[in-house]
Amino acid sequence: GIYWMWTELEDLSFRYLDPERYNYIKDRLQETLKLREGYVNNVLQIIREKLAQYNIEAVTKGRNKEIYSIHRKMLAQNLDFDQIHDLTAFRIILNSVNECYAVLGLIHSLWRPVPGRFKDYIAMPKGNGYQSLHTTVIGPEGARIEIQIRTHEMDLIAEEGIAAHWSYKEGKAVEAEDAKVVNWLRQMMEWQQDLEDPREFFENVRVDLYPDEVYVFTPKGEVKEFPKGATPLDFAYSIHTEVGHRCTGARVNGKMVPLKYQLNTGDTVEIITSVHQRPSKDWLKFVKTGRARAKIRHYVLAEERERSIEIGRESVDRELKKWKIDLNRVEKEGEILKLANELSFKTEPDFYAAIGYGRVSPKIVVTKLVPAQEREKAKSVVSPEVIVPTKRADRKSGVKVQGLLDVMVNFARCCNPLPGDSIRGYVTRGRGVTVHKDDCENLKLADRKRIVDVSWDEGQPVTRTVGLTVEAENRTGLLAAISGVFSSNDSDIIQANVKTVNDAQALGVFQISVRNLEHLTRIINALRGLKGVTRVERMGKA
Repeated sequence: GIYWMWTELEDLSFRYLDPERYNYIKDRLQETLKLREGYVNNVLQIIREKLAQYNIEAVTKGRNKEIYSIHRKMLAQNLDFDQIHDLTAFRIILNSVNECYAVLGLIHSLWRPVPGRFKDYIAMPKGNGYQSLHTTVIGPEGARIEIQIRTHEMDLIAEEGIAAHWSYKEGKAVEAEDAKVVNWLRQMMEWQQDLEDPREFFENVRVDLYPDEVYVFTPKGEVKEFPKGATPLDFAYSIHTEVGHRCTGARVNGKMVPLKYQLNTGDTVEIITSVHQRPSKDWLKFVKTGRARAKIRHYVLAEERERSIEIGRESVDRELKKWKIDLNRVEKEGEILKLANELSFKTEPDFYAAIGYGRVSPKIVVTKLVPAQEREKAKSVVSPEVIVPTKRADRKSGVKVQGLLDVMVNFARCCNPLPGDSIRGYVTRGRGVTVHKDDCENLKLADRKRIVDVSWDEGQPVTRTVGLTVEAENRTGLLAAISGVFSSNDSDIIQANVKTVNDAQALGVFQISVRNLEHLTRIINALRGLKGVTRVERMGKA
């Protein structure tokens, strides 16, 4: 499989170690090129005509020998260049082993074989798996011809290496060790499709190449191998992507464990799933296998794109409504797609996503769709670029905006910041300042010039609403226990929705009131301490 590299390195080394001899052989080969090409075509034509007589399909080709190979032969046999006649090797590629031996007989009927120059590497393959029939015959004009005869599978192995052997074992089952490596290579290709960042791909491969391994069992007794520190999520993704996406917890040796639980050799793992479950970015903090990381990352990025498309379309709709233009109508008329194409976007969703990410201003749609005369007329009344405060800064928001007094404050729905979170502000057009968490993905993609410093006003305590998802084993008194945690921690339930996913699992979504991040953390820790609770997660953590 790396023979081509060996021969290329030989020629390169020869070129620099003995340039005079190298250039001599190279020049002589060039001088005799047309003559040799004519001879090769003649030999190939004779072989093809012979095979056609017996209706044998084959690929026939000739190749020039390498410069260093010719030099080595000249030294070994004490010959001059003009005395070397087999400068070209011929290859015949066939469909079956039986045809290889049949064609060998036909070649020997055409030209007399040279005694001692026949090698049967099909019956006795080389140690690296190489197989072929080699023969040397006295061809036209009395020149020696070297011919190799092999099947397509053998040719692939010869050219690509022993790796090709795994897929082309004739009449044999693939050995377990071979299958294991093939599956690993397939995983590499799968991750590469999911991950655009080559550094992240390399990190995933590195983790899988050098693991301290643990061996765990499926409920059916099958053994699965993972790097040390692997979790039930890694186990779930090893079964199927959808099993990983829907994983809510696991039973290890018959006991419920959280998703962060680290598996140990000998554990028997049973995955619990829910149709309501979705992957979380937080999962990336504790999964260990490259497959799990790639699948989670791929899902999160796709989800963020969908959210950005929605935000972008809403922004465009809002701008167009100021001019009494119906977005649905201009979409049907193809105006949005035309504009998207002008800006080098292939589709409307791509265009909306760029607006949602903050890379493109939604006002560009107005610029294209509203006549300039109309826009100038509107500017004489009030400029749409100016932020018109609808009211003085609402101190009840509990947020201070640096450098701005009269401005409306809103909280971003994507990350839903709480007092205690590190925050930044984003100056919108016409809707004041929107407060995001400092690590919000949408904020990272926003126009940096419109980001302002904001801080929590400790002198104005506020109550905020936050969403929580709670997953637990279904049992009598579960809802009462959860409500008790909220009550004992001075938190009101704004909204609650509890469903039984299956006989063993319950999923609850709660909207509750909290004072700050510390208050929320205390509630989450208390919920996690309840019997049978497998997962508690804050919603809107983008």
